[in-house]
Amino acid sequence: MVQATSSKGAKSQKLNMKIGLCGTMSVGKTTLVNALKKLPQFDKYEFATERSQHLMSLGIPLNTDSTLKGQTVFLAERCGELMYDDIITDRTIIDVMAFTQNAKSIPYQDKDKFIEYAKEFIREYDYIFYISPEGLPIEDNGVRETDEHYRDVIDFTITSFIRKYAYMMKNIETIKGTTEERIQQILNITDL
Repeated sequence: MVQATSSKGAKSQKLNMKIGLCGTMSVGKTTLVNALKKLPQFDKYEFATERSQHLMSLGIPLNTDSTLKGQTVFLAERCGELMYDDIITDRTIIDVMAFTQNAKSIPYQDKDKFIEYAKEFIREYDYIFYISPEGLPIEDNGVRETDEHYRDVIDFTITSFIRKYAYMMKNIETIKGTTEERIQQILNITDL
């Protein structure tokens, strides 16, 4: 990892970090990415935010109706984000795996093969920040599922995958609190 310095030698930012925010729907991942965009520590970074509405407009089924083809598109988008050296994204490969695992229309054999393939890309993130839904209401954005049980199932699946594949992750951290508190936690953990 390269660390940039100013002319006085003070630390200004770290380069070559792939940072992914992970969590079920309506936990503030996109809000957090949009807040991080405004910080000077990340002025050289690329940012990727939710594209579900765009993909839905293309006819790609979401949530419980996801198809193997649709989830492959989501996986390709997450892998495309990992092509950047410096990126902050509001979804990770783990999120895609969790939604695939819980899609009603995908046979379990196909789910298993998909997840076995997708998990190989987890190791490319330098930091994955998991955000719990605890205490957060679901907001309806017209795209995401608003069923609380489904939200809990996705969260359970995400945390199960985090435990199962923790050995593949460079850094996995849980963050919580307000957007400002989460930002501070990210800055502290990444030493920015």
